[in-house]
Amino acid sequence: MTTAVPRKDQRFEFRISSEDRELFERAAAAVGEPMSTFATDELRIAALRVLADRTVFQLSPVESALLEELMDRPARDLPGLRSLMERPSPFAD
Repeated sequence: MTTAVPRKDQRFEFRISSEDRELFERAAAAVGEPMSTFATDELRIAALRVLADRTVFQLSPVESALLEELMDRPARDLPGLRSLMERPSPFAD
């Protein structure tokens, strides 16, 4: 089965220091990839990591059952938190 490769129809340019460019070029050479491939792959990985816990939450059936159990528990009374919440806000006018 052949996987379709998205057509590269966009340019993405930004300025970097000469030190960063040298670092990126060395890293790309170390893994045997062209600079553009290395940069695109690493930037994609970084973006996916940033967005991972903001977009998709996947739980196994066991984890889902545990979460349901936790969510169904009654709230605990925390006297220290209750006291804090009853104090006037330092940010209010």
